[in-house]
Amino acid sequence: QVQLVESGGGLVQPGGSLRLSCAASGSIFGIMGWYRQAPGKQRELVAAITRSGSTNYADSAKGRFTIPRDNAKNMVYLQMNSLKPEDTAVYYCNVASLLGTREYWGQGTQVTVSS
Repeated sequence: QVQLVESGGGLVQPGGSLRLSCAASGSIFGIMGWYRQAPGKQRELVAAITRSGSTNYADSAKGRFTIPRDNAKNMVYLQMNSLKPEDTAVYYCNVASLLGTREYWGQGTQVTVSS
């Protein structure tokens, strides 16, 4: 049974940093990524990383966020720097099976950027 456990959200001031963690278990995973959903908006991709380390970032995340991954531990992280109020959202970990035939979602973690 696949389980995703997210941690690391919270309240941070503009310009600050946060690091989200997602611990995945129960399988071997392909693409791992982070999505976010702000109130009244659709869920959107923030960043994703393949098993070999290729990354994809939303334009809003480029230059500020990075998505490290540890295959041995089945962990994916989202390092967020220079946070802005518009980064406020619930952040969700998303992982795909190795063949990409199934995907799984974490429970979400709230990130609030406010002074």
